[in-house]
Amino acid sequence: ANTGQFVTYLMQTNAFEEGSKFIPAAQKVRLLHAAIRHHLTRSDHWDVEQDGVPLSQEDMIGGQICFSILVLDAMHRLGIHMSEEGAEAYYYAWRVVGAILGCDMEAAPSNLTEAREYADLYLLRNLGPSEDGVRLNQQLVKMYEDVVPGTLFDPIVAATIRFLVGDTIGDWLQLPRSAWDMAAKAMPHVLNVLETIEDSSPLGEWALDKAGSLLTTFELASLTRGRVMQYAIPEELKSEYGVRSQQSRTHRWTPPASTMV
Repeated sequence: ANTGQFVTYLMQTNAFEEGSKFIPAAQKVRLLHAAIRHHLTRSDHWDVEQDGVPLSQEDMIGGQICFSILVLDAMHRLGIHMSEEGAEAYYYAWRVVGAILGCDMEAAPSNLTEAREYADLYLLRNLGPSEDGVRLNQQLVKMYEDVVPGTLFDPIVAATIRFLVGDTIGDWLQLPRSAWDMAAKAMPHVLNVLETIEDSSPLGEWALDKAGSLLTTFELASLTRGRVMQYAIPEELKSEYGVRSQQSRTHRWTPPASTMV
């Protein structure tokens, strides 16, 4: 839900302007990254000499790549085609995000061609089966199943993920196979028809853009339950990290005593 809200703020036309919702959201993410580094390097769960710095530049840039060119790859596979200008603009937006979050822009790919090279090397180096990945993906699938009304269409979530990532990664993530896999493979054909309508009719373009906007708003509202998502350390971890819980809302400020006699 936090990620969906973050991306939605980024895609607004005023994302990088003063007063936008995106800039404070990005600042919170950067602060969250710093907090994770701080606590991990001071805990017994991370060996800096063996594992390197948590959330390293490699992983920071890798995250930027995952949210940019890999998203464009997924859209293309679904049959959603962007212009070269649009794809480059989308990637540039994520380069700005990378700069805000603290990526070394000298090391980060400057265009989509370089991003492809980085993505291939990064995935070859880091991609593989993981128990943590399975658990995380199960939580994400459940979250999106809750967004889909009822339970009849729940399997389409896992089927769509398998279609987008392929069977090898799908098996690593222990995504179930089902008859819905064929339905997921048919999605590009449906979206191609809608794209043809959009390209051939101004009215169709307006209607589909409006429908897409409403769908995005509905999905985000369902994921966030209409709230602005906050980044916070869970109560059960605060004692471990030496963080005090917030004072009760009933705790009122009292004016300090006068220093004048």
